[in-house]
Amino acid sequence: MGVKMQRIAVVTSGGDAPGMNACIRAIYRAGKFYGVEVYGIRRGYAGMIEGDFYKIERHDVGNIIHQGGTILGTSRSREFMTPEGRQKAADMLLEHEIDGLILIGGDGSFRGGNLLSCETGIPIIAIPGTIDNDIPGTDFSIGFDTAVNIALESIDRIRDTAISHGRLFFVEVMGHTSSFIALEAGIAGGAAQLVLHDGHEEIEELCNQLESLFRMGKHHAIVVIAEGDQPGCSFGISKKVSQRIQMESRVCVLGHTQRGGSPTARDRVLAAKLGISAVSALIEGQNGVMVGELMREIAYHPINDVVGKIRDPDPRITALSKILTGY
Repeated sequence: MGVKMQRIAVVTSGGDAPGMNACIRAIYRAGKFYGVEVYGIRRGYAGMIEGDFYKIERHDVGNIIHQGGTILGTSRSREFMTPEGRQKAADMLLEHEIDGLILIGGDGSFRGGNLLSCETGIPIIAIPGTIDNDIPGTDFSIGFDTAVNIALESIDRIRDTAISHGRLFFVEVMGHTSSFIALEAGIAGGAAQLVLHDGHEEIEELCNQLESLFRMGKHHAIVVIAEGDQPGCSFGISKKVSQRIQMESRVCVLGHTQRGGSPTARDRVLAAKLGISAVSALIEGQNGVMVGELMREIAYHPINDVVGKIRDPDPRITALSKILTGY
């Protein structure tokens, strides 16, 4: 058992992800179970610097388990990127007598939180909450499953129009520099081809594959594209492919629709597991770690071993996609 925790705080930072509210609820419930007060910090690190804290009560987390977004709000703070800004945040945490901090976010948020802990000694536990699913040390991050299902629903709808008009569609999904959403939504949605973040320039191969499909009698096709670090890249790809194969095409950029909406059961359960485990970790005296789930077991990893690391999709899933596309 570590240092006695009497008051902890939770903050959501960076991009929102479906399931964050379910995680906040689980953290509050765990706090009540262990006899620890839980405070919420509004507007991410910016709110932390400005002292925008409040004690979370039962009614604050009632009926939020099904809501997307985050009731705490989020933001990106330039001031927090400086040592002076982080010291202001630490001063506010001390002023509110916070014994430990739980951070829900992605890689950028983890970097800032880790620096805060290292510079000030404030105990911190990180929880992966990002639709990109690009955080090492966990099989899935909160929000990923919901984002995939939202993309899948859109692909299913687009297919109806593609079949009706005998048309080629390019569907661009989010994922920053990760291709996890494109890979799983593409497989589940029966995409004719996938263009992942490292394949935007492979237009020639894509054209050859599509022409082969159409020669075999296919009259429509859906190509799922990972936005990578170039949101909107599908427009350029669509134009090049249409000119080459002489077929009309349409582009659908799903964008931020993938971040909103009610979280799936899978995301809600994951959020509950990670939220409760984060509170337990603080009470046990752990610090500077991220809590994740590997093969259905809770796992802890030093944040230093997680931030800035590139996580590639499971090669078995990538191989599966190559077998399923193009026929």
